[in-house]
Amino acid sequence: MRATVMYGIGDVRVENIPDAVIQSPTDAVVRITRACICGSDLWPYREMPPDQAGRRMGHEAIGIVEAVGTEVRNVKAGDLVIMPFAYSDGTCDFCHEALQTSCVHGGFFGVGGEAGGGQAEAVRIPQAEGTLFVMPVGEDDALMPSLLTLSDVMGTGYHAALSARVDPGKRVAVIGDGAVGLCGVIAAKRLGAERIILLGRHPDRIALARAFGATDIVPERGEEAVERVRALTHGHGAHSVLECVGTATAIDTALSIVRAGGAVGRVGVPHYEETPASKQAFYDNVTVSGGPAPVRAYIEELLPDVLEGRIQPGRVFDRTVDLDGVPDGYRAMDQRQSIKVMVKP
Repeated sequence: MRATVMYGIGDVRVENIPDAVIQSPTDAVVRITRACICGSDLWPYREMPPDQAGRRMGHEAIGIVEAVGTEVRNVKAGDLVIMPFAYSDGTCDFCHEALQTSCVHGGFFGVGGEAGGGQAEAVRIPQAEGTLFVMPVGEDDALMPSLLTLSDVMGTGYHAALSARVDPGKRVAVIGDGAVGLCGVIAAKRLGAERIILLGRHPDRIALARAFGATDIVPERGEEAVERVRALTHGHGAHSVLECVGTATAIDTALSIVRAGGAVGRVGVPHYEETPASKQAFYDNVTVSGGPAPVRAYIEELLPDVLEGRIQPGRVFDRTVDLDGVPDGYRAMDQRQSIKVMVKP
């Protein structure tokens, strides 16, 4: 079968690799019908040391189950399923607490180790019973983009909003105009935010953010951005801040624009050694929460809104490629020529 493999900075190839097969009674094999490139995939694209073995890429996918192991009972061949970016057994204490990303038998797709990547013709799914979500619909092209976001970015944006304690009537700031930040805008609107301030500066993303419910745009950065957000919030800052980037600058900005008693929900994969400590945040009783989103826990809640058209997170996809086009898809996202690229193997 064919799959995407990264060998180092900017070195993405589509190669023939051994077919995905059942290796454990808890496995399934899924034929991929939709996958995508994530903003977090750009970090290794920009920084990965040379690796002769390569890394199978992709952690967001939809597909058709082709085979299941003998211990898989709630998923069967022919099912259309969502593959969340983390696999989980569905039975451990953390899974029962809706924290599948900390499953004691779990892990992450597309980062090496036990599980392969979803930017491929097929993938083996460990812990298939607890991981895969069987969809109650057929393979409808019109729905696929938005359903695909439930494997990561929509659930991650929602996790940021929940971690930041977004509630009706609150003022919310979203840091980052990538796909996760844009889905964070959707989530904040869905949860009843009164004002949604997006910190971003790219016209195509700003237009989409406004369509999703953003009320204000702050293109400035650094201290200018902080001053602008505070001016928009009566000088107090935002009740809820969604940090969707993962840089030290982004988390510093988040802690500078959150109001006393407010909360920061951080979901950007951290690219700093330690969480910046803010003495002012301590004295202001600011809560900092978040982490890898347990998107498997959110699919059932968000799915009806997608099926009934109340939210359309699939609009973040502005380019579609086949497997041969994946390397160019990485280039386009890296150069900000595309918000998010969908892959149709």
